[in-house]
Amino acid sequence: MNETLTTADGRPVLRIERRLGHPPEKVWRAVTEPEHLSQWYPFRATRLELRLGGKIRFDDGAGTTLDAIVTELDPQRLFAFSTRAPAEMTRESDDLIRFELRPDGTGCLLVFTHIFDDRYAAASYASGWQVCLDALEAVVDERPVEPSYPVASMHDAYVEKFGLDSGVYSDTVDGWVVRFERQLTQPADRVWALLARESGTEAGTGDPVPSAFTSDKVHAGAVTSVKEPELLEYAWESGGRTAGRVRWELKSGTGHGARLVLTQTGPGDLTAERHTALKAWKRRIARLAEDLRALPRA
Repeated sequence: MNETLTTADGRPVLRIERRLGHPPEKVWRAVTEPEHLSQWYPFRATRLELRLGGKIRFDDGAGTTLDAIVTELDPQRLFAFSTRAPAEMTRESDDLIRFELRPDGTGCLLVFTHIFDDRYAAASYASGWQVCLDALEAVVDERPVEPSYPVASMHDAYVEKFGLDSGVYSDTVDGWVVRFERQLTQPADRVWALLARESGTEAGTGDPVPSAFTSDKVHAGAVTSVKEPELLEYAWESGGRTAGRVRWELKSGTGHGARLVLTQTGPGDLTAERHTALKAWKRRIARLAEDLRALPRA
């Protein structure tokens, strides 16, 4: 299987290629017929009009439905649709899901594409689709589909493969900002509990910063803001003065985990610290991800 993450028109494009030992016409039925599609797709297809512009409705079985429109259709070769979020969800634009079948000897090559907006969700999507395509392969092989879920190690391997573990920096009128955003594999309360347990102390405004919220290159001052399990902010110091702020935020993410957004600000006369921060926080967040992988699945 070959997975890549690229960009088209400013949107992330996840592409997965997988060779299947069956001809396109058999795989086509598994992809387009609701009774087969529902066996391996993340949602059950309750409606599927197989025509250009046809309507599709998916149901998660827990009260949430997802509508889609067929955008491309070439029987036995190409099937694509755009998904429309429920009214209570917000996102910039519809996701596009695309299946292309190419004859390959006695079997076929499946080229699966998912176009979306949230780049930092790519590892969640890739690991989730890997599990789904395993189930698709079982369906066309006429084997039982065993319940399965993406594991944390699979998710984090995609984080590294797609370069989602690297931070970025920007210059502002007040100095610079280093920023990391990473999808984690555990919910916010478990992440916070792990950080608190590692530190051995609780955090309150004005208190020393718990060690787990620091890196080996940051001289932490006092906690300036805390809201468990969502936020911790503190001052960092250089040369005996407050140089900027470090801010940990745990937000809602994709899959079953929290989204970590970590930022560090600094003044224009300490630009060397910017590069130090990028390296130090990458190491720190990688260790956090490793520790989260050791916890039971949420």
